[in-house]
Amino acid sequence: MKRYFIIIAAVLSALLLTAARPAGKTVRVACIGDSITYGMTLEDRETESYPARLQQMLGDSYVVGNFGKNGATLLRHGHRPYMEQEEFRAAMQWPADIIVMHLGINDTDPRNWPNYRDEFVGDYLALIDSLKTVSPDARLIIALMTPLADRHWRFQSGTKQWHDEIQESIKVVAELSGAELIDFHTPLYPYPQHIPDAVHPDAFGAKQLARTVFQEITGDYGGLQLSELYTDNMVLQRDVPLDIHGTADAGEEVTVRLGREVRKAFAGRNGRWSVVFDPMAATTGIKLTVSTRDRKFSFSNVAVGEVWLCSGQSNMEFMLKETVSPESVIASAGDSDLRLYDMKARWRTDNVAWPASALDSVDNLDYFKETVWTVSSPAAARDFSAVGYWFGRMLRDSLQVPVGLICNAVGGSTCESWIDRNTLEVEFPKILENWLGNDFIQDWARGRAKKNLENRTGKSDRHPYQPCYLFEAGILPLDRYPVRGVIWYQGESNAHNYAAHEKLFGLLVDSWRDYWAQPRMPFYYVQLSSLNRPSWPWFRDSQRRLLAARPGLGMAVTSDLGDPADVHYKEKRPVGLRLARWALHDTYGFSGVVPSGPLVRSAVADGERVVVSFDYACGLSAGDTSGMRINPIVGFEVAEYEGCFHPAKAEIAGETIILTCPEVKHPRIVRYAWEPYTRANLYNGAGLPASTFRVQADGLEGK
Repeated sequence: MKRYFIIIAAVLSALLLTAARPAGKTVRVACIGDSITYGMTLEDRETESYPARLQQMLGDSYVVGNFGKNGATLLRHGHRPYMEQEEFRAAMQWPADIIVMHLGINDTDPRNWPNYRDEFVGDYLALIDSLKTVSPDARLIIALMTPLADRHWRFQSGTKQWHDEIQESIKVVAELSGAELIDFHTPLYPYPQHIPDAVHPDAFGAKQLARTVFQEITGDYGGLQLSELYTDNMVLQRDVPLDIHGTADAGEEVTVRLGREVRKAFAGRNGRWSVVFDPMAATTGIKLTVSTRDRKFSFSNVAVGEVWLCSGQSNMEFMLKETVSPESVIASAGDSDLRLYDMKARWRTDNVAWPASALDSVDNLDYFKETVWTVSSPAAARDFSAVGYWFGRMLRDSLQVPVGLICNAVGGSTCESWIDRNTLEVEFPKILENWLGNDFIQDWARGRAKKNLENRTGKSDRHPYQPCYLFEAGILPLDRYPVRGVIWYQGESNAHNYAAHEKLFGLLVDSWRDYWAQPRMPFYYVQLSSLNRPSWPWFRDSQRRLLAARPGLGMAVTSDLGDPADVHYKEKRPVGLRLARWALHDTYGFSGVVPSGPLVRSAVADGERVVVSFDYACGLSAGDTSGMRINPIVGFEVAEYEGCFHPAKAEIAGETIILTCPEVKHPRIVRYAWEPYTRANLYNGAGLPASTFRVQADGLEGK
């Protein structure tokens, strides 16, 4: 019965699409709207406005009328009601077969929405009823509003919030009126440079709007299309419902065969289709085919296993071939069940001025090279992330299932560049303002970006270090491909401002968990190593404290691996293995695997002594990176007053450390490994180092 109704729905959809263009009849399309429909700010609105572009796309069998009015409001109590304008009267004299409406932008004015929001739905329905009196059989298409860029002068004083509220009201209008709802927001949202005055799309933007209407009217979405991550050798996530999705022409039947299982779906009006397969156990060598009547994709050697995203900046990007003595590791990298999807940047952020081709590529979010899933081999692994490779290799050895790794790390990238635009607009809008000049961006990063953009001829400032950019260029293209979790190595480009990073990192985790609809998606990150940069002890401690901010986080300590003069230390194997320990312990339930080195739990003053307790403290010892030799414990300091720290003698007492210092009779503050490049040497029995920390010696503090 369910299949019967699906078929009927598809047939009706096809009939409706055909009805939009009866044989031998010119179809009249009326575009109702404000200055965006009119084409304000365009050099030649007669050819560049979205209705003009739509006419070009639809061809001679259609005639498109532009009834846009600059400054018009939908609200009849607004400052310029559309229904009182000459353009509305002209539309009423022009019976249409299709009516496309885009109104609401000017209703965000403080004169309008705050006062008359309760009238919006009723006023929109009244406009529709009026148009129906002259075009009773017309197809009604209502558009969600185009974005308002964060540069808008009222963005933070209510306009952003009101814009979001109006969008929800437009959805209600579409539901109540039975109109088709299209989205003018999503196609433009990642391209703020194409909204130069923060309100009106430029010629590129107008073309995007026209394409959206064209696709809705004709159902032509370019035929069957899939995410770029669907290739031979791909790995699908095991033990979760498998959502295979893509686009096709409206009403097309899509058949998906995964191994012996078959699912069918029909593409909706918006061109989207999706099928869901039951969770599968780990397996290899299966085939995936996706087909319509006119097109077929076939993918061989598909595996089902564990999929992880490896992201961040240059220390995650750092390739296996660049590590210490890589030859033997690379030679043994062949593994048919370790699969790599390596997203390399087209344009590196080296200290050079980019050519025009690079600037154009970056502007269009075409930043990553095309790639495919490859089976791990010496040739493939040598250029892959060293941290990612060792992480995946330990998972393979421990889980004995296929493992797929997606890497999209970008050298020098900022934390904010990986966060979605809406999150920053709502939670941290200041970081979007003048990003090439504000203090949230490190000096060197601003300078590097300015150098890369030196040859730009317009005002566009798109760059991988720009807030939101890498989410739009590197996360959105993943199209919610199912992953188990994330490993993350980033922070060097935010280490000057740990307070801002604390907020940004939480927003990053929330952003990605929301995007993948996994509220507790594992997110394991690397604490910065040792390096002679003064702010790093504070930053490392901040990263430690982030562990308590959200569930499902884990931190790999690397302060024992750094190089005092090189941010790109070459020993990456322990980093990948330490991240894998978190995954094995927390994600996969290997209770016998110790996930972390000692993490401070409390420091309690006891007369002239301080007793420091830790989590993961079994087998505390002093050691070093050259073989865990027995040494005095170094790296602890105590103070009674801020700024007056003295080295403390540290003695192991079971799973605690007892600190004494003759110079400090009443110790109140304890810190450990509090140097940019530290030789602190406290380890646990698993050979894992303790984290940098700073705590009050008079009570408890969460880890």
